[in-house]
Formats: sequence, structure tokens, C-alpha cells
Amino acid sequence: MQTSAKSLEAWQVVSGGIAGLVLCIGLGRFAYTPMLPLMQQQAGLSDAMAGALAAINYAGYMSGALIAAWIDDPRWRQRLYSHGLWLSLLSCVLMALAPNVWVWALARYLGGLCGAAGMLLGSGLVLGWLMRAGRRPELGLHFTGLGLGIVVSALGAMGMALLRLDWAHQWKGYALIGLIFLVPAWAWRPPAPPPAASAAASAPARRWMALMIAMYFCAGWGFVINATFTVAIVERQPLLAGQGPWAWLLVGVAATPAVFLWDRVARRLGDVQALLLAFVLQTIGVLLPALSGSLFAALAGALLYGATFIGIVSLTLALVGRRSPANPGKAMARLTLSYGMAQIGAPALSGAMVQASGGYAGALWLTGAVLVLGMGLLLAMLRVD
Repeated sequence: MQTSAKSLEAWQVVSGGIAGLVLCIGLGRFAYTPMLPLMQQQAGLSDAMAGALAAINYAGYMSGALIAAWIDDPRWRQRLYSHGLWLSLLSCVLMALAPNVWVWALARYLGGLCGAAGMLLGSGLVLGWLMRAGRRPELGLHFTGLGLGIVVSALGAMGMALLRLDWAHQWKGYALIGLIFLVPAWAWRPPAPPPAASAAASAPARRWMALMIAMYFCAGWGFVINATFTVAIVERQPLLAGQGPWAWLLVGVAATPAVFLWDRVARRLGDVQALLLAFVLQTIGVLLPALSGSLFAALAGALLYGATFIGIVSLTLALVGRRSPANPGKAMARLTLSYGMAQIGAPALSGAMVQASGGYAGALWLTGAVLVLGMGLLLAMLRVD
């Protein structure tokens, strides 16, 4: 049963939001990454199908973003977020069923819908509650749930591997882990906000917004390749077999506090300049495993990825929200659709490239090139400003 709106404290709302992100993103999206090598070994999942399932997950995410951009009724936004919480557990249970590509596809699509519910609807509800309660309208602490979701998915995989559970039982284990986070996420859901009052039209310049949307597409490409294949890249190296979950854990450890650091960098350098720095560091992290098969390159790449992807997301959404005060949610949803388009195409293309070449180098170099394009778009944004 949900705690009444009047009795909710700020720490409860933020904690519930963090737990919701762990459920909707950590399980609905990120658990697939440490599970991928085991499913390929035990369930016969090919490289191409692995990429296709990741693409289906992001198709679900983009569908959720479309719904979030379309629905204005705050009561429906709260209901859909609530549904996303328990559907995240269902997606894990479906993945545990006997090898069936169609069931897996359904599970990954549901997981994508849940990811959008947690990332867009949940974050919006938390931010709205903080503003109505007179609290500082910041989501830095809330977004630590993304890094924590990675940590939970990595530690879950490592712990269940010690128990020698097969791939199906590990997915069931993730569902049980999710029950722990469902309790606070459900009990401390922010209540539906009152209908928004009309505001004067205010929106960023079209050229600036077009550059921002294109840049976020590049960011989505860089995000999804690492999010999908980090563990598999490490496990594919002969001398690094069994080290994949450690690399994924490092991503989460780096991501959890990174949003606070990027806020500080943005205050000192400016938002676009901070984004440019994050793109540079992420490009380095992407290319390190392509240049070297060492454990250092794999772990350094994971560290740089974890430290940058969360900063790019939080800085971008905050920046476009401030530029669109009349309706920041709509602008954020438009960006998310661009991000999602990259997340559909990138893993499918990369999975096919990996299967054709037998390695990840080509996919990593292509991702590096896309991120360099994103840097060029950021430089163009500086001129537009």
C-alpha cells in the first residue's frame, strides 16, 4: 500500500525513486548484459540474436518514450510508472522460460517499456514532488539509481555464479532480487501531481534543438554498445575469461557518484563544454579495448564508460529542460526518442558485425567514429549559443 502523500518525506521519495530505477533499468535493461555470455554458452544464443534482442529492448524503450511524450494526464503518468515497477519483475521471469526466441523478444520489449517508465515517468514524478514540496529541484541523487542498478546486476550475476545456477535460474534469481527493491519503490511512489498550469510558450531555437537531438543520437549509440557488450567483450578475450562481471561491476561503481562530479564540472566549465569533455573520455574508453586485449584496457574502458554515460544523460536532460521551461518533459521525451533510435540500430548492426568478423574491434571503431561526430555537433552548438 502506498504511503499517503502528506506523510511522505523527501528521503522516502528519493529512495523510492532510486529503487524504481534499480527495478526498471537495473533489471529491465542492465541484467541482460552480465547474463549474455552465459545465455550464449548454455542457451545457444548467437551474436546476431544477442544484438537483435538488445535492439528489441530499445524498441520497447522508445515506445515508452512515445507514450511519455503523448500522455499529459498526470494521473495516467503515475499509473503507468506503477505498472512499470512490477512488469520489470515479469520481464525477468519471462527470460527464464525455456529457450524461445519469441518469448525472449517479448521479455526484452517489456523490459524496454519498463525502462522508459522508470527513467522518464519516475524521474518526472520525483522532480515534480520535490518542486511542489519546496525542495531543491535536482535529480543528482535520484540518478544514482542508474549506477546502483548496474552494481546490483553485476553482484547478482557474481553471486549466482558462485551458487552454480544455470542461466534460467539466474533470471529467476534476478526476479527475487527485484522484490527487495519493489517494496520501497511501490510504497514511496510520488502521488500524481495536479494538472500543470498553462505557461508562456518558451522553447529553444530550432537549430540548437536539432543539434542537441543529433548529438543525443550519437550519445545513445555510444551508450548502448557498452551497455550491451561490455561483459561479452571481456569474456571473449582468452586471458580474461571469467572477468566480465568485474568489468560490469566497475561500470556501476564509477557511474554511481559520477553525476555529482559532472554537475560540478558543468558549473565550472559550462554545460556544453562539460558534455564535450564527457564525449572525449567516453571515446577513449570505447577505443581502449579495440587497441588492446589486456585486462587493464578492458577495465579502464569500463571505468571511463561508467563515469561518462550517466553524466551525458543527466547534463543533457537538465540542459534541455532549462531551455524549455514551459514543458520540459516534452523536450526531454524528444531527446529520448533520438537516443532510443540509436539504441535500436546500434546493437543490431554491431551484433551482425561481430558475428561476421568474430571480434568486437570493428563495432568499437564505428562507435568511436559516431562519438567523434557527436563532439563536432557539440562544437557547433557552442557557435549557435
